Amino acid sequence: MKFLFNGIDHVQLAAPKDCEEKARFFYGTILGLPEIKKPETLKGRGGCWFQYGNQELHIGVEEDFREAKKAHPGLIVTNLEELKRILLAYQIDIKEEPAIEGRSRIHVSDPFGNRLEFLEFTQE
Repeated sequence: MKFLFNGIDHVQLAAPKDCEEKARFFYGTILGLPEIKKPETLKGRGGCWFQYGNQELHIGVEEDFREAKKAHPGLIVTNLEELKRILLAYQIDIKEEPAIEGRSRIHVSDPFGNRLEFLEFTQE
């Protein structure tokens, strides 16, 4: 029997030790993602988890942390213009990107230097 891919449960981004406060401010306060409880067996590892639509976004502590400058999640949003307004209000640098067929998009860096892409599907 063949197996089937059914979707993505979560994306994990790495961050340095003691990242939780900055992660909660950026992902929770600025982006408005609700934080979800980590399983008891994983709490000792540090980091924090957030709900992103039907998926989860995990911020995990990496001992020898290096930011992901090229690799990145592509996160779908509704109302990209409103997201840009919020990011600018917090003085977060936005890199405008050329649209890809049917998608408007921007890149930003989280507080740890990880690249994030936000995309909005457009009607054409």
